[in-house]
Order: sequence, then C-alpha cells, then structure tokens
Amino acid sequence: MATDRTSGLLGARRAEPAAGEQPVTLVDTCVLLDILTDDREWGEWSATAVADARDQGELVINPIVYAEVSAGFDRIEDVDAALPAGDFRREPLPFPAGFLAAHAFVAYRRRGGVKTSPLPDFYIGAHAAVQRYQVITRDHRPFRTYFPSVRLITPG
Repeated sequence: MATDRTSGLLGARRAEPAAGEQPVTLVDTCVLLDILTDDREWGEWSATAVADARDQGELVINPIVYAEVSAGFDRIEDVDAALPAGDFRREPLPFPAGFLAAHAFVAYRRRGGVKTSPLPDFYIGAHAAVQRYQVITRDHRPFRTYFPSVRLITPG
C-alpha cells in the first residue's frame, strides 16, 4: 500500500503491547526521509512499513525526529504539512528516556565510540524503550545494540 505523498505522510525480552492493545510505532527519521525524498532504494519499503503500522495502531514522532526532518525544509509550515499531527502523534521526550539515552551513550563510549554527545538514535531508542513502543527503522544496529527490548520493524 503506497502513501499519498501530496497530503503528507500518513532485545532481550521484547516490549509487546498488552493483549488487545494496538501497537504504537515510533517512526525513525531515516524512514520519513526515504518517503519525503522518494528515495529510489528505500522509498517504497518505508512507505509500506509506515502505512502498515498506521493500519495497526498509532504513529509517533518526537522532537528529535521532528528536528532531523526539519533540516530539509525552509519553513515550519512545510514540515507540519509533511508530518501532519493527524497522522503522527507528537510526543515530548520522557525524562526517563533522557536518562536511558545517557546510559546508552556511556556504553557507546566504552565500546570505543568517538562522538562527544548522545546520538539522535539513542534518544529515539530510549523513548521507544521507556514507552514500550516499536520502531520502524532501516538502521537497526544502534537499537539492537543499546535497546534490545525494543521491537523493530526493519527491511528483510
């Protein structure tokens, strides 16, 4: 099922929704950019994954995802049109997710990581872990490494 791009985008123990609950899916920036840029390699997969997740439950973005997507736009109104609040519930980053992201960053540094501040994927993964959300992403490595409880929707 393709998404209409003219009207916006529609671990260890896995964090599964409780019986009868619909899954909530946090959408990673790379997936949204695939759709918005009509990426030749990943656009169709990403649009289908988002549409399928929307059909099963709610889609969520946080300020980190919003900021990363915003870099490609000149006006906030254009970002809001591309990521309609009716399609993507906007949630703040929970404070416990900030704590978890910091600890993931410490583990990253201990493994030899060279970045000097927490990476966006740490905030996205921590948000999903704290809220027990699943994540649609193409870049599974940071999520599987640092947030193994998060259920991932990935290609392949």
